[in-house]
This record gives sequence, structure tokens and C-alpha cells, in this order.
Amino acid sequence: MESVSLSRHGASFPLHGYGYQELGFSSASSSLPINSSRGLRYRSSLHQQANLRNAAQRYCFSSIVRKCAGVSWCYLTPNKNLYNPWYNKLLSGKRNPRYVLVRSGVAKMGTHEAGYPLSEVPLSSKVRGACFYATTAIAAIFLFMLMLVAHPIVLLMDRYRRRIHYTIAKMWASLSIAPFFRIKYEGLENLPSSNSPAVYVSNHQSFLDIYALLTLGRSFKFISKTAIFLFPIIGWAMFMMGVIPLKRMDSRSQLDCLKQCMELIRKGASVFFFPEGTRSKDGKLGAFKKGAFSVAAKTKVPVVPITLMGTGSIMPPGFEGILNMGSVKVVIHKPVVGIDPEALCNEARNVIADALSKQC
Repeated sequence: MESVSLSRHGASFPLHGYGYQELGFSSASSSLPINSSRGLRYRSSLHQQANLRNAAQRYCFSSIVRKCAGVSWCYLTPNKNLYNPWYNKLLSGKRNPRYVLVRSGVAKMGTHEAGYPLSEVPLSSKVRGACFYATTAIAAIFLFMLMLVAHPIVLLMDRYRRRIHYTIAKMWASLSIAPFFRIKYEGLENLPSSNSPAVYVSNHQSFLDIYALLTLGRSFKFISKTAIFLFPIIGWAMFMMGVIPLKRMDSRSQLDCLKQCMELIRKGASVFFFPEGTRSKDGKLGAFKKGAFSVAAKTKVPVVPITLMGTGSIMPPGFEGILNMGSVKVVIHKPVVGIDPEALCNEARNVIADALSKQC
């Protein structure tokens, strides 16, 4: 098994016993030398950082994780200990050893196939990304004005579902993505009627997931971080659509969010959850949190699992400034009904996991 190697002044020091698989890396090339002046940078995921810290402690290294431009980097430096062979070897270069910056050799971004360092992002993807944001911004400005005019009528006639606003949001999402990629739908017959409340759940791969879901034309209430509501135009539109705010690290806010979801369902609206809680960094389906399924069980409404495919390769998490070529597939599965939150959670996750495995 190949292992990560660190070098300074031409000397190579492998982390014995910590091959790529054990460090959480997905693949290995040859040993990876570290430049003595600037360092060859390797981005690391949270799992990889934990394994690197364990390896660093074993071999007398100090580990510091820092986040720069939305990317986490793991810095390693040998401890100043006369009994540390690494420190003695590195001191042979005359100058004090610099920090070594390490990340995985292949940065996985959304899917198993998508993975390349930032410096290797094709220029065409960057240009497409700039054009995408220009298109979505222009569409948002004009459609926001339409939403603003309709808002008083929506509050009077349809306070909870706000179907007019979601129709406008569908137009915005469709106009934004139409020039860049196509969406293929499967299982549209499994969607409940627009008048039937339900809890929708899906895997989460990319920023583009929201666009793909809005094109379904269902007025389900998303849950979003409170900070997003401060964004001009987009945040204001979310407020008018009735998107539910959430402070992620605040347990009281989480409880209030679930209560608000149940109240909306009782009023005839639907809600949408990403049960993983965040976007997948490697395309693999994460563990599901049970909040969405508790809401469904208590309100006795069906859970509608949805599988999203392809969004992670088009706009990988952490690389929101680019837009690759590709297509998206949205699979709507048959609704799941039950009164046991854990059983609902397991069944919904298994359905989505099966669909993702067939893609591979």
C-alpha cells in the first residue's frame, strides 16, 4: 500500500502504516513530495483531518486545521523535541522547518468521478460559472419585482402555501438552468397533489439542488440558515416565500423550526428537508437526522423521498464559482407512510441509497 510522504530538502519521510485508505484518501499516485519553501498543498476533509492528526501525534507532529477561502487545510509541523527523529532530520536543512500543508491527493467533489485541484479547473467551467450567476441574477431581479407586487394578494389569499410565489420561483430556476444543463425527471406520478401536505426529503450534493427541486413546481417550504435571509433579492424572496429560518448550532432554534414545520403542515402546506444536514463532499450518502421523520410521524403525512443525481459533478461543493458540463436526474420515489420516525428514516434513506447505487 502506498503511503503519504512528506519531504524537506530532498529527504522523504513516509507516514508508516498510514496508507491512503487508512488516512481516508480515496486513491494514491506516487509519494507526494512537499516543497521546502511553499509546500505542496493537499486539501483535507474532516475525516482525513482526524486521521492526519492521529498520524501526526504518533510521529511527533503538531497538527493545525485552518480554513481558507472555504477550503480546509491541515498543517503539520514537527514538535521541537530532541527525541523526535523527524525534527532532527528536518533540522538538517539548516533553517527551522516550515509548516507542511497536507490534503488528499484527489479532492472529491460531489461524485466519485469529479475530482481535481483548484488550479486544474478548466477555464470553460469558470466562464460557464460566471455566465450562470449573471443569468440567475438578472432573472432574479425581474421576477423579484413580480413577487413583490403579488405579495399582498398572497398574504390575503394563500398565506401558508404561497403557490404564486413558488410558481415565480419555478420560473426563476428554469430560466437560470435552461442555457446550461438539462434535467431528466423520473417518477413524477409519485408526487402528491399540490393540495396534499407532505414531508419531502432528498440527498444533498450541490448548491444546484435547490434549482432542480424548484423546477418540480411544488410549494414546499425549505429550511435555510438565517444568514441567507440577509442576502439582497434572494434572501428577501425567500422571506416572502415563507422559507423557514434555522440557526444550526442553536438547539432552541431547531426545536422552533420543527414546531413551525408541523404547524405549516396542519395548515395544508408541505415542508422540505435535507436530512443529511449539509452537502456531501464525496458524493456518498450521509447519515440521516430524524427531525423530518418525526414531523411526518406526528402529523401523519407521507414522506416523499427524492434522489438528486449529477448536481455534484456540475457544481461541486466548495467550488460554487464553476459550472461543469453535465446533466441532472431527479427521481421521485413512492411516498412512505408510518408512525415510527426511525422506520421512516431508514426506509427513506434505503430508497435514496439504492437509486444512487444504480447510478454507479
